[in-house]
Amino acid sequence: MKNASYDQIAADDLVVALDADPALFLLDVREPDEFADWVIPNAINIPLGQLKARLDEVPSDAHVVVVCAKGSRAAEGATILQEHGRPSAVLEGGMGAWASTYDAVEGAFGGATVVQLRRRGKGCLSYVIGAGERCVVIDPSLDTQRYLDVAKSHGWQIADVLDTHLHADHLSGARALVKATGATLRLSAADHFHYDFVALEDGQFIELSPGVGLGVSAVSVPGHTEGSTLYTLGDVAVFTGDTLFLESVGRPDLADQAEAFAHLLYQSLHQRVLPMSDEVTVFPAHYGASVEVHAGAFVARPLGELRRELPALAYSEADFVRWAVANVKDRPPNYQHIVMVNAGSETLGTDAAELELGPNRCAIASG
Repeated sequence: MKNASYDQIAADDLVVALDADPALFLLDVREPDEFADWVIPNAINIPLGQLKARLDEVPSDAHVVVVCAKGSRAAEGATILQEHGRPSAVLEGGMGAWASTYDAVEGAFGGATVVQLRRRGKGCLSYVIGAGERCVVIDPSLDTQRYLDVAKSHGWQIADVLDTHLHADHLSGARALVKATGATLRLSAADHFHYDFVALEDGQFIELSPGVGLGVSAVSVPGHTEGSTLYTLGDVAVFTGDTLFLESVGRPDLADQAEAFAHLLYQSLHQRVLPMSDEVTVFPAHYGASVEVHAGAFVARPLGELRRELPALAYSEADFVRWAVANVKDRPPNYQHIVMVNAGSETLGTDAAELELGPNRCAIASG
């Protein structure tokens, strides 16, 4: 899309460019406090008011993309660059558009196909797992068409929709997807949902095709929320929700019971997750800024690697609780409102996009 002084690039195209062009230079012209709160990985911050004085910090031989909150400041920044002989493109819709940008990767696990949908601007991960003619969806976002498209492209019927827990950082699309497909909504009754669903049972097996399906290894692995639930795919993969991430573990403080939930989280990790084999692949519900994301590669790692590399998994219970309580910091934006909507206590208005802006902040800081 052409402008008098700069090009525009759509957020979906930026995802492709980030993977394909190592020389791409992301110039974020927001204010430092905005940049510190939420950023596209590897972006460089030069506030718009300082750009003319700091032009020498923008490489003259790089493909430059200018970013701001919604696009207007980026357009001003691109105009300044153009006036000084520095062509650039503006991220269309700014960080608001980035929040709704997805890509996907798929592979075979345990006789099934796993499709991981990555919401790049939020660090949210959701899954479509299918075999034969059926599939289940785990942790869907409100953009339900993406799951319908995945199912259609594989010839699957969406039979079951699951959430790993009552989400606090983003709006769940589980009910909307069930309404669109007639699938069964399965949730843990340990989290307090105020609408109809089929309660999960510990040890339950959700069959996709003969002998292939998703096991409910624990209806409740409390710690992040009371009803946090693990799903296993044979003995090769585990979908850990916000209990275990690739860079840390789930924060225990969002229910305002940080110390009590930290004890529960430790027990859940050591009784339910860590006894699994090192070869089991961990598929989390989120990833943070320290996790690199590449086209065609799952955001997932073998449990053995996490066991060796995450110090928190080697702590004693007392040390784990002290560390967890000391390192919970800023909470997800609008998390109380989001929880109420996801629980069915409040009705979602027209502000869905605004509610979800910002980082997920569901992991304990590693510091």
